[in-house]
Parts: sequence; C-alpha cells; structure tokens
Amino acid sequence: MQQSIRFLKTRDGVRIAWASSGEGPPLIKAANWLTHLNYDLESPVWRHWIEFLSSHFRLIRYDERGCGMTDWDVGDLTPARWGEDLEDVIDASDPGEQFVLLGVSQGAAAAVSYAVRHPERISHMILYGGYAVGWAHRPESEGLRRYRAIIELIRHGWGKDNPVFRQLFTSMFVPDARPEQLDWFNELCRRTTTPEIASRLLEGRAEADVRTLLSQVRVPTLVVHGRHDEVVPFSAGKVLATEIPGAEFVELDSRNHVLLADEPAWERFKAVVLDYTGRPAVPGTGDPRFAALSKREREILAALVAGRSNTEIGAALFISEKTVRNSLTRIFEKLGVRTRTQAAVLARDCGFTGS
Repeated sequence: MQQSIRFLKTRDGVRIAWASSGEGPPLIKAANWLTHLNYDLESPVWRHWIEFLSSHFRLIRYDERGCGMTDWDVGDLTPARWGEDLEDVIDASDPGEQFVLLGVSQGAAAAVSYAVRHPERISHMILYGGYAVGWAHRPESEGLRRYRAIIELIRHGWGKDNPVFRQLFTSMFVPDARPEQLDWFNELCRRTTTPEIASRLLEGRAEADVRTLLSQVRVPTLVVHGRHDEVVPFSAGKVLATEIPGAEFVELDSRNHVLLADEPAWERFKAVVLDYTGRPAVPGTGDPRFAALSKREREILAALVAGRSNTEIGAALFISEKTVRNSLTRIFEKLGVRTRTQAAVLARDCGFTGS
C-alpha cells in the first residue's frame, strides 16, 4: 500500500509522525495503542484496518507521542496532550472543511474533545471500543487491580527476549488471535516503545476523563463496541452512546478489542461504517468481504477471474510474479477462500467487476 509520511512539531516541541493513504473524503483517525506507521502495513492485526479505510477515504493517521515513528522520550504523556496532538495533525494534514473523525479505544477521548471544540469541522464521528473514563476514575474492581498489575509487569518484562510478559498484555487485546498474529503484536510492542514509556502511556490511559464533555457533543456520532471486549468494558460503550445526544449504537459479537480480519464482527464493522458515512461498497458487489481489498488487489482479482496466470497478471500490471503470489494470499485471506477457483467463483457470484 502506498502512503506518504510526514512530521510536524507540536506546540511543546514534540515531533509527531503522520501518514496519508488512499483517496476519497478525508477520515482522520485519532491515535491509539500501539501503532507504527511503517510496521502496521505488514501487520496481521492492523493491516486490514488500514486497507479498508484507505479503500474508501483519504486516511490520515499518526503515531502518538511516546511510540512508533513519533518522538519517544518526551516529558508529557498525559491525556491533556491527546486532543492537542490530534488538532495539530488535523491542521497539518489540511483535510478541508469537513471530515470523518474516528476514535478507537483511548482515541475516543481525543475525538470527543476535538468534536466539542470544533463541531463545524466534523461530518461524522465514529467511536469504536472507546471510553470516557479511564480505570483510575472507575470504582475499585478486579479489572482495576489487573490493570495495575499489568503496568508493573510491563515495567519489568516488556523489553525481554522472552515474550511472556508482553503476551499477557497482547492476549487481552486479541484473545482470539492466531499464533502468528500474537507473535506480530508482541514484536510490535517491543519495537514501538520502551518498557518505561509503555507503562507511562498506560498510566495516562487510566487518567482519561471526558465525562463532562459528552453532553456537549453536537455532531452525528456512531458508537460501536464488542459485546465481550476484554480491554474496555461493554458498559463503557453504552455510556458513550447514552450521554452523547442522538448517538447511534451498534453492538458487535466479539471478544477482540482490535477486530481481526477473519471474524464476522469485522465484516459487520465495515458495513456499518460505510452505511453511516454514506460511502458505497466496492463497485460491482454488495458483499462486504470485498470492501477490504485495495485497488491493486481488485485489479489482481479481476485478472484472476479473467483466467490469467500469475505471470500474465504480473506482466499486465508491471509487478513481479512474487508480488502477485503474495497479493493473492492476502486476497484469499480477506475473502475467506483457499484456492484460485474458489476466489473466482465467489467473485462471479457476487458480481465483482474489479472497478
């Protein structure tokens, strides 16, 4: 996937890395744990998110302060900076008069804060897996005690070669992940920040509190939450939908805080996002499985349906045969098929045109 990466300097001197990919109406995604603008394109955990959003929007995303390609060693990692950094990215990326604002997990708090200050800029706001109040402001509970224990484990075991400490954390985010997905998430954790910064970032999450802002939101808002989310309680999503005037609410049947490409909840999420923002599905098909295909993947699939070999596809698209093979592997994964014949039959049955 093609993307352009740029840097900006915040009002307190931190260099923030942000990326733009895709075409269409702008969608800006507030930062959430954990990302890396380059590694995410290879990720079995985040790649399908980026490909889907870039297929329908001009996607703007950024690494939060303390991780990824953004400056790590910064003094202030508190929630007060989340909204400021989001605003700086919006100003730098110049999305036009209005845009879609997406807040995932703690990104919901930054999105709400921005929406209250600049309602005229937002056409739609989508909050997935979000919360208004961090663990430090919630009643004492087993979840809070577990949260504190995880912070201590991160301080002492995050950077070690043995991934057991990190996996305790990552398995909460994606409990239904396959081994290779967990392995990648574990490696992302180590590559994207240090143990001390990771613990400080989590402490900042615990201090988030935008409860008083919810009733002031005046933009169309969609709240989406997994029924069995093991990181952010389902009740937190209901609070957002209850307190934000006129908000719509969609429940997903998932335990994963980060939706995985091969679960039905991901298909449901894509469908509701496109419906809510008024974006059409992939031309020529109403099947949501095709929505995650990039432009190049649609071209390759169309050539496959036409009966061309990998060599012929590569020659026609000026790419290597290896790239064709790798792309087909991703296409099969997204469509839930295993062979060229199954992919071709599914595409024909769904009226896929490749346009």
